[in-house]
Amino acid sequence: MPSSSGSSIDTITEGGRVTQVGEGQEADESAPPVMTFGAPTAGEVLAERYELVEHINNDSAGRLVWRGVDVILRRPVAVVLRYPGGDSATEMLQAAVAASRVIHPNLVGVYDAIDESDRAYVVREWVDGQSLRDLASDGPLDPARATAIGNAVASALAAVHATGMVHGNVHPGTVMISDDGRVVLADARTDGADSQENDIRAVGGVLYFALTGHWPHAEAPLHGATAGHGRAAIPDAVRDAQGGLAAPRQVRAGVPAYLDDLTMDLLDAEIAPPSSDVLAAELARLDVPAEEEHYLDNSGPLRFAADTGEEPSPLAAAGGRKVALGIAGLLVVALVGLLIGINALGGDDENPQANQSPTPSASAPAGDATPAAATVRKLPVKAVRIIDPDSKDRSEVDGAEKVIDGDEDKGWETETYNNRPNFGNIKKGMGVWIDLGEPHSVKSVQAVLSATGASAQLFAGTTNPPSNSNGDKQLVASYKTAIGQPFEDHDGTTMTFNGFDADQKYRYLLFWITELPPSDGGYKLGVQEITVQGS
Repeated sequence: MPSSSGSSIDTITEGGRVTQVGEGQEADESAPPVMTFGAPTAGEVLAERYELVEHINNDSAGRLVWRGVDVILRRPVAVVLRYPGGDSATEMLQAAVAASRVIHPNLVGVYDAIDESDRAYVVREWVDGQSLRDLASDGPLDPARATAIGNAVASALAAVHATGMVHGNVHPGTVMISDDGRVVLADARTDGADSQENDIRAVGGVLYFALTGHWPHAEAPLHGATAGHGRAAIPDAVRDAQGGLAAPRQVRAGVPAYLDDLTMDLLDAEIAPPSSDVLAAELARLDVPAEEEHYLDNSGPLRFAADTGEEPSPLAAAGGRKVALGIAGLLVVALVGLLIGINALGGDDENPQANQSPTPSASAPAGDATPAAATVRKLPVKAVRIIDPDSKDRSEVDGAEKVIDGDEDKGWETETYNNRPNFGNIKKGMGVWIDLGEPHSVKSVQAVLSATGASAQLFAGTTNPPSNSNGDKQLVASYKTAIGQPFEDHDGTTMTFNGFDADQKYRYLLFWITELPPSDGGYKLGVQEITVQGS
């Protein structure tokens, strides 16, 4: 159940056993004492639902972290308790509530947040694995894995930022890698101490740490940790005599130029960063199989440069990055369709040609230039309708236009079904069908729902049968291709699908609802707004 986290789950290794800790911090000698009077015990059941199984750790803020079990759904959970509750726990609980509204496969799922005055606790997804901080403690990661982790973090931030929220706590201790390879971001904050831009720059810090094992933000140490302070500290980056940050390629061999340059650009306060969705698209483009990495390495550095008259790439459109094509790079572009950048910053005065590649001449045939990648944007919807194959009266198909009117206060809703969340066991489901007018590359699809607890999938198809019961049956039968990163169940009102094939284009999409949330003695759902991002 991917979602953002209010007070995070992080992981450490104790005696070879993988465990989890809260708030992205490990306990150390300076941690405040934990209240022991009335402290929970193994076997205790909180809120008549969450059984405490094992005390895992105390974080550096004094919160108690337990492994537990949801006795109703029979799934493992992590429970982070704070003593006392009330006003002192407001930030933790507010963060959990905000995080539960965002659904994304790269965000830790938040299930519950409860204040009992004498104590407060947040219940969230249990992730078996370890944090990036601990993973890289054995040495820097290879560039391909670092890129994949950066892509996952940027994708999670894109989902958070799309709601107008800020994560505010992105660092190696809150980036978790599960045993099955899933990368999730945890420990969002709501204290207003950060910005979306700082979130994006923090992705540069995560990339730098993954590539070097060092943290580049000496002026901004990890939340709850300072340099040289306890086990939570991370080594500071290598710097020159003037305090300048050494690039990853100066720290270790084998870092490709494209990844080195992108990382340093994100960390450069003088260069405006791209938006999180554009950064995620760029990292997804660079996240290639290891056997293909040499193509990227040969493509030359991706750097911000002076205006050359070329069309901007997605990064250029968002943050000022301009890309020109070098002669050697054109051969690579023909193979893998990559853009090639030139570094126009920090030129050599004695050899002004040393730091740039020649641009195509004005007399070159138009077909010799490779067009820049299109900017990610909100795609217009040509048509929308409700798909209801198991109903004859068609009483629920009206109001589809409300899901694309830009007003989240108005939406289409189902009728109320009794007995069971699967449409009272009388329908296989209902859906919202979207026609984009023409095939598009899709980056993300976001659905804002009226309540938590719904289940849905996203499908693509190529047919547009008539809007009647038989036509709806034909449509559902033919739309078999599930797209976007899947998830099984949710506790949030914003549902985001991403992870689409960059080479695939889609015109027709189907948001297919299979389970409804409880509502007034029955089960009912409203779809307030659906937006599609792509190019």
